[in-house]
Amino acid sequence: MPIDAAKAIAAEPRSAEISWDHKDIQLYHLGLGAGVPATDPDELRYTLESRLHVLPSFATVAGAGTAVVGGLSAPGIDIDLAAVLHGGQTVTVHRPIPVGGRAVSTSRVAAVYDKGKAAVLVLRSEAADDDGPLWTSDSQIFVRGEGGWGGDRGPSARTELPDRAPDRTVERAIREEQALLYRLSGDWNPLHADPEFAKLAGFDRPILHGLCTYGMTLKAVVDTLLGGDVARVRSYRTRFAGVVFPGETLRIRMWAGDGHVQVSVTAAERDDAPVLADTVVEHA
Repeated sequence: MPIDAAKAIAAEPRSAEISWDHKDIQLYHLGLGAGVPATDPDELRYTLESRLHVLPSFATVAGAGTAVVGGLSAPGIDIDLAAVLHGGQTVTVHRPIPVGGRAVSTSRVAAVYDKGKAAVLVLRSEAADDDGPLWTSDSQIFVRGEGGWGGDRGPSARTELPDRAPDRTVERAIREEQALLYRLSGDWNPLHADPEFAKLAGFDRPILHGLCTYGMTLKAVVDTLLGGDVARVRSYRTRFAGVVFPGETLRIRMWAGDGHVQVSVTAAERDDAPVLADTVVEHA
């Protein structure tokens, strides 16, 4: 069996030093579509170094996202990368991420679940600096054709939306070149840039990174319901339910609850085709 769940979970964690500065933060925010209008004070907190605040979803690209790559090469994991899909993402922040810093990122395979016709790997990375823990990031990686060994199916992440109209609905346009800009933060998968590669993967053109949609959605929630205060975010989870293409429009519906916001994200031009599901932002 290409996945040895017991061996993968028992493997020693891998640690690496990562660093970032204000340019990495600004590039990441610009890749999410920040800076429109360019002189808007609410946008300058994402783009101007003297006013910069860090969206917690930056944790997914800090260190160029090396934790996921390392997890897929862990002992006990021998899989075809063409069978790999990013199924979901969770980020928990233990305190606000500084505009610049150095940290030690420790990654490991936290769980392996048997979904029958597929396996799900939970790749966990934890970052800490001299002042203590910064964030914990869990990537749920769906591996087609690798299930069926009789293992634990794992928890269900389904979250029912409230049976009422959303409290807020906003739309966010995806620029034609946005995937080209976002990939400069570290995800060089040609699926998001090369039309020929995208066709080989079954798409008529390159698709946007799921984690770009993830970051765009968090920014929309922070700006719309949290007063622009990134420090209020405690955790943020989602399931990637479908693709979105550069040039399309995200329709983001939000339901405010007690200490959390539930979110649904769809592609407006394709009859609200699902993009993100089971999406919750926990906040102070």
